[in-house]
Amino acid sequence: REKDDKYKNWMPKFLTAKEDKDKRKSSGDVERKIFKVKKSNAEKSKKMENEEKIFRETFMYDKDINVINRATATCSVPSTRRADLPLTAGEQLDVIDVTEGSAVICRNSEGRYGYVLVEHLNFR
Repeated sequence: REKDDKYKNWMPKFLTAKEDKDKRKSSGDVERKIFKVKKSNAEKSKKMENEEKIFRETFMYDKDINVINRATATCSVPSTRRADLPLTAGEQLDVIDVTEGSAVICRNSEGRYGYVLVEHLNFR
């Protein structure tokens, strides 16, 4: 028995523990993780659809929503009206439509829509 131990390759314990962990994982665990991701995506898309519905009602917007350009907010601006989109500095926005004045209609990463002044945006 001592001879066998003498010639046995030495393996660190942290490597063998990882291999055991992989063996313990079952296909059921993987399926559950995938299901959770899909569920959160479904919730997010449902929220985006709700925000779009509110946007169409508030702005009476009947055109297709197409992204014209992407912009970055240069400064943080709180919204004063319901139609204005609150900004945080460095936030990425999708420009949806250009209006007659100095404002554009934008969508943020959360799916909210609103007016943003062009002075607060950087188009790079």
